[in-house]
Amino acid sequence: MPAPRKYPPELIERGVQMVAAIRHGDPGRHGVIRQVGELLDIHPEVLRHWVKKADAENEKARAVEPEARDLRRLERENAELRRVNSILKAAAILFAAEIERAS
Repeated sequence: MPAPRKYPPELIERGVQMVAAIRHGDPGRHGVIRQVGELLDIHPEVLRHWVKKADAENEKARAVEPEARDLRRLERENAELRRVNSILKAAAILFAAEIERAS
C-alpha cells in the first residue's frame, strides 16, 4: 500500500499553475517558486520538483504534437491514395473488357 501523500493533488496542481502563470507574466522574475511555496505553505524544493516534472511533461507533449499531426496527415493521404488506386483498378478492368469486346 503506498504511503499517504503529504500534499493533496489539488494543491500540487494549483502550485504548479501559479508558478507557470507568474513566470509567463514576468519571465525575468527570480524566486517565484520560493514565493509561491511560502504562500501555499509548501517546501520550495518539493514545489520545484513538481514544476520541473510538469515542464518535462509539457516539453514531451510539444515534441509529440507535430509527429502526431504528421501521422494524421499521412494517414489521410494514404486513405486517399487507396481510394484513387481502387478507382483506377476498376477503370482498368472496364477498359480491358471494352478492348476485349472490340476485338
